[in-house]
Amino acid sequence: MNDQKKFGFTTTILHNDRRKAIEHGSLHKPIHTSVAFGYNDARQLASVFQGKEPGFRYGRQGNPTVAALEEKVTRMEDGVASICFATGMAAIGAIFQGLLRAGDHMVSSSFLFGNTNSMWQTVAGQGVDVALVDATDVANVAAALRANTRLVFVETIANPRTQVADLARIGALCRERGILFVVDNTMTSPYLFRPKSVGAGLVVNALTKSIGGHGIALGGSLTDTGAYDWALYPHIAPAYKRNPPAQWGMAQLRAKGVRDFGASLAPEAAHHIALGAETLALRLERSSANALALAQMLEADPRVAKVHYPGLASHPQHALAGALFRAYGSLFSFELNDGIDCFDYLNRLELGIAASNLGDTRTLVIPVAHTIFFEMGAERRASMGIAESLIRVSVGIEDTADLLDDFRQALPAESH
Repeated sequence: MNDQKKFGFTTTILHNDRRKAIEHGSLHKPIHTSVAFGYNDARQLASVFQGKEPGFRYGRQGNPTVAALEEKVTRMEDGVASICFATGMAAIGAIFQGLLRAGDHMVSSSFLFGNTNSMWQTVAGQGVDVALVDATDVANVAAALRANTRLVFVETIANPRTQVADLARIGALCRERGILFVVDNTMTSPYLFRPKSVGAGLVVNALTKSIGGHGIALGGSLTDTGAYDWALYPHIAPAYKRNPPAQWGMAQLRAKGVRDFGASLAPEAAHHIALGAETLALRLERSSANALALAQMLEADPRVAKVHYPGLASHPQHALAGALFRAYGSLFSFELNDGIDCFDYLNRLELGIAASNLGDTRTLVIPVAHTIFFEMGAERRASMGIAESLIRVSVGIEDTADLLDDFRQALPAESH
């Protein structure tokens, strides 16, 4: 494959493995299950361990199948390097393990995935000061910055209320202040949006979701976009400064997050995710169109109190999302009118499956306050705008008419 020619998103992903020789002419990188890698020359083994030449040391630190997926993710995000982890939360945890120390300060969007919110509570308990702000306005982020602020963390589209962060302005602010900007791209994926375009230095993807796309493998990744100057970061250990500054961040994150913390992605999971990634664009075109149609139908129904989806003109960040993203994504949430039981509604659905994942080929639904956000309590949920009746919908690739019929028939008969 010609490295000089620029191919489209799907073409690049489909043929990425073949950019390097694959055993026996296979079209896909095989699953390498070995945890040890032998060398005929002991000096070469030492050279690999010292980082003087490429190679594999031990399965926890790297694997040919996982490395092939890392390169695929890097190309999807137009980055310079990626590290894959066992889960998306492991990727976020590696940021804490690899880059933050007691006494540091970080700023995060207050509109967060429930487990990320829980992670920041743990981080705060270990001596890192976490400021949670409304990141839909860059002024809130700017007001929270301190001299010891090490990074700013946001999600592109918040799960589940779909608030859209003021991404470009936050990126400009971080660039001006020399602060690492970390963007969780899970809700958009690199097909709908590349955080590098707004100055993000690190990009998080939960590979379990849209990139894998079929709900059969857990995984996460961090991608270095090349937009951040690691020479500015104060906590890079001397051991990782042997190479040029552009490589410092990923060297330390791989050592601390994968080698030391052990949050390694298994080769079997990497293989499943790599296969799923090939159809990312095709699936997101369909699921995003389905989500828009469903959101519009529900918003127009008098039995629905509110629909939260960036693709609707009523959404507070509709114009911003339209300017940033290729499409508005496959996830939305909605609230039924008072008196309509959300559990009864969900039980009447025939196609929507009550499950907690998102980014699947199938449409998944979940009562948010009673499940994935239950642990944080009513007060915190209220501060995030999460109603007790909120239903999150991760829209799949089913036929559009079938989904519209299903979500309509599950509504109770209108009273006259």
